[in-house]
Amino acid sequence: MGQTLLQKLTRTKVVNQTLDDSASEDSHEGGGSELNRSIGLFSLTMIGVGATIGTGIFFTMAVAVPKAGPAVILSFLIAALTAGLTALCYAELSFRIPSSGSAYSFAYASLGEFAAFVVAACLLLEYGLAGSAVAIGWSDYLDNFLQNAFGWQIPLALHSPVFVLGAAGLEFHPDQINLPPILLVILCTFLLCRGTKESATTNAVMVIMKLVILLFFVVIAFSGFDSHNFVPFFNTDNSQGLAGMAGVTTASGTVFFSFIGLDTIATAGSEVRSPKRNVPIGILAALGIVTVFYLLVAVAAVGAQPASKFMGQEAGLAVILQQVTGKSWPALVLSAGAIISVFSITLVSIYGQTRILYAISRDGLAPGIFKKVNPTSHVPVANTVIVSIAVAIVAGLVDSNFLWDMVSMGTLTAFIIVAIAVPIMRHKSDKAVRGGFRVPFGPYVIPTLSVAACIYIMKDLSNLTFEVFGIWMIVFIALYFAYGMSHSKLK
Repeated sequence: MGQTLLQKLTRTKVVNQTLDDSASEDSHEGGGSELNRSIGLFSLTMIGVGATIGTGIFFTMAVAVPKAGPAVILSFLIAALTAGLTALCYAELSFRIPSSGSAYSFAYASLGEFAAFVVAACLLLEYGLAGSAVAIGWSDYLDNFLQNAFGWQIPLALHSPVFVLGAAGLEFHPDQINLPPILLVILCTFLLCRGTKESATTNAVMVIMKLVILLFFVVIAFSGFDSHNFVPFFNTDNSQGLAGMAGVTTASGTVFFSFIGLDTIATAGSEVRSPKRNVPIGILAALGIVTVFYLLVAVAAVGAQPASKFMGQEAGLAVILQQVTGKSWPALVLSAGAIISVFSITLVSIYGQTRILYAISRDGLAPGIFKKVNPTSHVPVANTVIVSIAVAIVAGLVDSNFLWDMVSMGTLTAFIIVAIAVPIMRHKSDKAVRGGFRVPFGPYVIPTLSVAACIYIMKDLSNLTFEVFGIWMIVFIALYFAYGMSHSKLK
């Protein structure tokens, strides 16, 4: 008997609650579609930290501070609180559904196939544009390093995007390209294709280096701390409607994408040892580390430099150190550290997007090429190459100022659906699941607060962000009805 349209849209995957920690549901598919469980708790936590710390601090201060003023500290707190509420939801769902795919898999098991495909579209937007935006910011620190170390700068024609979001709107410059981000993506692709364990180990080393570099920044920046830089605390320029808390909320939307690392941890569910234990712990541990470092760096940066100087500032943290010390070597050290450590953010962003595509393809909603795994490296090589090409094209052609809010929109939408999934999964599987992490205060309080907080941040994103996001979703919904629905394994 055929399924009705409503039944197709709401069909859910059966969650295997007796899933053994040493093998996943993917192991039964055979034929080159198996991922290898090679990631431990420490490496998993570092994947989350690597995808988070640095993204909002190294690059977006130049965009967020002009919106919120010194109150950008509140913007990070609001974003952290919202992410914290959602992290609790992720922790419970990752215990109940220890599989790759993250929010996509959570939605598929609770809300149904169509909602899962919508989440997948959000996650692909989130990871793809995050990888591109971070690669662009990396090139700014590379340019700063070359200038301080050798007195040489990358020619503007090779360090500028083709499409620029200017004061008059979208500008087209066919005589230039941003080459460094493209080269960075190629390096990430090479490493990811070698194997997940190798990539995770390399990422952990780079994350530790990044934390050391940021502590180095905090110590030196606090030596030039001036409390007068916090007065007035809120943005007083209302020419763009950003005075007071409006600017704080808008800046929260800009920096919120930085918490994408929480989702990245959950995407690795099928490659983690003891996922029911390690994924929830990894999520909460990464959130704690991230929040502490974000606040330390934000306070130090605003204390060392007036808010008015952040506008359009490239390689901002390096410039601040140069201003505080009057010497180039601290900026040189920070730029060198950023060049190496920010590599991990692009690496993890590309990794996350490939695992989302792997999960979608495994369920039949995307072509089989995305789930084909190399038998030697246990990596979806073709998937990785395709994703990397797309990320490189965007990174080389598009202005990063437009990308930050788009990534936040995708992240916030995915977080909302994750929160909604908690009470549904609690109702469906509570009798079958014993022990494990549970959201405190029952299945409704924290998820409801999480949804409300996400909507509060989302409401102040720009109209252009909503328009482009709407177009993206229309395209993906069309792809679902044209391909996904008829090829689903649940049909």
